Amino acid sequence: MKQLILYALVSVVAFGFAGVVVAQNYPSKPIRIIIPFPPGNTIDIMARLIGPKMTERLGQNVIVDNRAGASGQLGLELGARAAPDGYTLIAGQGGNLVVMPHTYKKIPYDPIKDFAPIALSTTNFLALVVHPSVPFRSVKDLIAYAKANPNRLTFASNGEGGFPHMTIELLRVMGGFTYVHVPYKGSAQIATDLIGGHIDAAIDGITGLTPHIRSGKLRLLAITNPTRVPQFDGTPTIAETLPGYDSRGWFGFLAPAGTPREIVTLLNQEINRAIALPDVKEKLVSAGLIIVTEPPEYFAATIKSDYAKYGKLIRDIGFQPQ
Repeated sequence: MKQLILYALVSVVAFGFAGVVVAQNYPSKPIRIIIPFPPGNTIDIMARLIGPKMTERLGQNVIVDNRAGASGQLGLELGARAAPDGYTLIAGQGGNLVVMPHTYKKIPYDPIKDFAPIALSTTNFLALVVHPSVPFRSVKDLIAYAKANPNRLTFASNGEGGFPHMTIELLRVMGGFTYVHVPYKGSAQIATDLIGGHIDAAIDGITGLTPHIRSGKLRLLAITNPTRVPQFDGTPTIAETLPGYDSRGWFGFLAPAGTPREIVTLLNQEINRAIALPDVKEKLVSAGLIIVTEPPEYFAATIKSDYAKYGKLIRDIGFQPQ
């Protein structure tokens, strides 16, 4: 028995020493960040901002590799199957990791088992916007209008079963009203049709809508963040009308499952440092993002809790996986 205990202790010490050696020798070659979307996507911009900052500190190039396809599934699958050695990172977002696994019949990765969360770098909020001609000027008024006019309110999102669609469904469930969902393939067409008066309301990313809100072509009713934000400090949250409403998006970086803990910790520190640098932070905040510099455990807990939250919502509303 004593021999078994001694062997176990030696193994633990040896494993810990091996991990330190791995971390000390890392990185010895370029690091690739797979972006499962085309260039110009929010997380693509974020990766290209922090990549050079990480290169300066780590002494190896940090390369952005766009692998778009299947609404992000292609890039995430590629990352999940990569060697867990710290040289392949994956950029992930809430829609692909906590919503799509419930709204698609089959996806080629397990968001909980196939990845080692590194850093949840930013959160964002969606905007509830309407055409200025609609007969309501607040979330409370919108709910009252929808209840008084069943299935008359037209609500747009950027796709059936996507994250923005589920934010509308959460609003519907908590508000107790009905509406007609109008799915689009992209955000640009939503703004065009909303400005043209072809649809009543939409929930979509704040960044692309901001110019139209500033010009008065669209009316911003509320944001999906649980608290007000400095960029739109005069804009109420949906939670002020429906307490407990919280439907934030988020963007973060992961590694394949099995990546050594010491490497995950080092990358977390370097990503957090890079994203908090004034020149990087300024650009991201101006794009409507909120900086997060928490440890890997925080990101892991966020993925698990949101996965459970949206899974329950999708089951409760009877959404049929596509």
